[in-house]
Formats: sequence, C-alpha cells, structure tokens
Amino acid sequence: MGKIPPEGSGNSSALTAPSTFHDSLALPKLIVFDLDYTLWPFWVDTHVTPPLKASSSHDSAKDRFGESFAFYSEVPPILASLRESGIKVGAASRTSAPDLGREMLRLLHVADADGKKRKAIDYFDHMEIYPGSKITHFVKLQKATGLRYEDMLFFDDESRNRNVETLGVHMHLVRDGVSKAEINNGVKAWRARHGLSNKAGSSSAATEEAAV
Repeated sequence: MGKIPPEGSGNSSALTAPSTFHDSLALPKLIVFDLDYTLWPFWVDTHVTPPLKASSSHDSAKDRFGESFAFYSEVPPILASLRESGIKVGAASRTSAPDLGREMLRLLHVADADGKKRKAIDYFDHMEIYPGSKITHFVKLQKATGLRYEDMLFFDDESRNRNVETLGVHMHLVRDGVSKAEINNGVKAWRARHGLSNKAGSSSAATEEAAV
C-alpha cells in the first residue's frame, strides 16, 4: 500500500494523515465514529428521503427530492489514513434508519493512498447502527473485537454520549464534524486520560495501570 506522508510534507495533492498517527506515541487500537453531524452534516433518518442515487464520482448522493449529501470534507482522507495506519475503525450510531445509513456509506466512495476508490463502508471493520444507548453499541463492539474499552477512542457530536466513559472508553466531543485537527485533539486527550505520553512500545503497561 502507498505510504502516507505527514501533514505539511509539501505535497498538497497527496493523502496526509493526522500528525498523531506518525509521532511514535501510543495510539488507540479502535477508533469509533458516530455518523450524523460527526462524519456527515445531516441526520440520515430525518433529512434524507430515499431512494438515493450516487453522483458520477461517488463523492455525494442525492435523495428523492434532489438534495445532495456528502461527508464533511476531511472525513474521506481520514478514513483512508486510518486504513493505512492499521487502527481498526468502528461506527456507533443510534439512528432510526440503519439501512439508509449503511446505504449512504455504500454510495459514498473514498480514495485510498493509491487513488483507488472504495465504498466508504469498506473502511469500517465493525458497525453498530441502530436505536438505543451508545453503551449497548460499545458493549457489542467490545465483544466483537475482544479489545479493552481503554484501547478505544470515540468521536461523537452529542455530549450525552459521554456515558460510554463509564465503561472506560474515551469520548471526544466534536462540534463541527470530524477533521484532522479533531482527530489529533482526540488522540492527545485519549493519551492524557491513560497516561500515555511515552513511546508506543510502553503503552500496554500504562493502559493496564489506567484501567485499575
């Protein structure tokens, strides 16, 4: 797979990863995203009326009334850089239109580091998309992955979903959608929460200590 250059590498057309992905410090093993107003600027269950039709480039999709829908601008390269980094990716959404949410993820495509476009849904390793508490979403994610909650980082736009932190998950609140700046801030906050300011090779012991 193609190598991702760091931010500020001088190649504005190249895929760039958030700077925390290559600073040699500890990283979460699973990064989880809410969908509505986190990866895209709409509620899929109230703003979108099926059927959907993708644009020719698959960077947006239109609904029955011709309204166009797409990711926040920095989301596609973030998903691609997560794939390159080896960090697992999950979705945790309480939408009442789970099938429509999945359909949107199939129609919106994301270019990888080599420029090959893939369905956005293919960038997700685990998906929990249905109504209910985010606690339930994360309990199922933990069972599916076998990972510790302390190894998970969650991005969401609703402060009420901080309740997942009772499990040990760190949640980072986003106000204007996911961006590389938000990813960096979330990773740094996750590190601070678990005392992971050391090199990645020492992260396991620190994580275990934080979980006690």
